Amino acid sequence: MPNHKSAEKRLRQNLKKRIRNRLVKSACRTAVKKVNKAIEENDIERAREYFLIAEKKLASAATKGIYHKKNASRRISRLALKLNNIQAK
Repeated sequence: MPNHKSAEKRLRQNLKKRIRNRLVKSACRTAVKKVNKAIEENDIERAREYFLIAEKKLASAATKGIYHKKNASRRISRLALKLNNIQAK
């Protein structure tokens, strides 16, 4: 338990940020799973729609500092590569 006033405030801030980070990460994972599922089912239209949503969520998480900028970029790039490969077939 914190002993100082500033430590108490830091604890409150950390709890709020932890909850926000968990929600955002969960939303990102769900969006990526939807894209992957649509790709597995060869549903290109749905995969494109879900890809745009996932891309936006990952970029937003990177902006907020939840994911590192390059980590989010790499995830988006890999999803785009999968989508492009299925479209080429």
